[in-house]
Amino acid sequence: MLIDTHAHLDFPAFEADREMVIARAQAAGIAALVNVGAELDESRAAVGLAESTRAVYAAVGVHPHEAATVTGAAIDELRRLAMRPRVVALGEIGLDFYRDYAPRDAQREAFEAQLSLATQLGKPVIIHDREAHREVLTMLRQWLNDSQSALHNPPGVFHCFSGSLEMALEAIDLGFYIGVDGPVTFRNASRLRGVVRQLPLDRILIETDCPYLTPEPYRGQRNEPAYVRFVAQAIAELRGLPFEEVARVTASSARRVFGLQEG
Repeated sequence: MLIDTHAHLDFPAFEADREMVIARAQAAGIAALVNVGAELDESRAAVGLAESTRAVYAAVGVHPHEAATVTGAAIDELRRLAMRPRVVALGEIGLDFYRDYAPRDAQREAFEAQLSLATQLGKPVIIHDREAHREVLTMLRQWLNDSQSALHNPPGVFHCFSGSLEMALEAIDLGFYIGVDGPVTFRNASRLRGVVRQLPLDRILIETDCPYLTPEPYRGQRNEPAYVRFVAQAIAELRGLPFEEVARVTASSARRVFGLQEG
């Protein structure tokens, strides 16, 4: 059984066949998935889907692209949402200096506010980091130092990891897990594939980030949770391990990070 730890089933790409997508995931051996918010409306939708669908859990948060919307009222709403029993994390939150759709100061403020909320609620965080590796690590280290025993343990996951092996090991030293997505199946993703070969298997989570980052052999089409199997298969091949071991270890890690129920 597999667990997709990062999906966006509330996105418009799934409006026409969301129930069928979930059914296909379950038929493919996906025991559970974490549906992740990227803004307030999507976070509300993620909670609604989790509360109506047994296999689905929710994360709530505001993506750095939408950082300008993170007001005091927005944080209050996220707090209310995050206290619902099917919400297992704050995310996805972080910094994106690649697109720079929001001013960088606004991104930093939104990130800090949501990290503080995670501390208050004892929830793990799902980190979005694109072209902001050093600053994200610096802010997380400060957060960990300031929060200490109030933090959820483990503190969270670096979603769709795109950094170096050295950065991955630094994140692991801070207690984080590493999210691996469809690009690990791409033959030209040599750096990512090299990182995945060397990471501790029990610190890897598998993700789709659907509808994005579709793995081979469906690259170019809409991604969906059933395809997380191809991520697990690629990891198994890169490491010379049985598929079943990768499935078992990554599912156990997902339960540990997000507090998911067995079965």
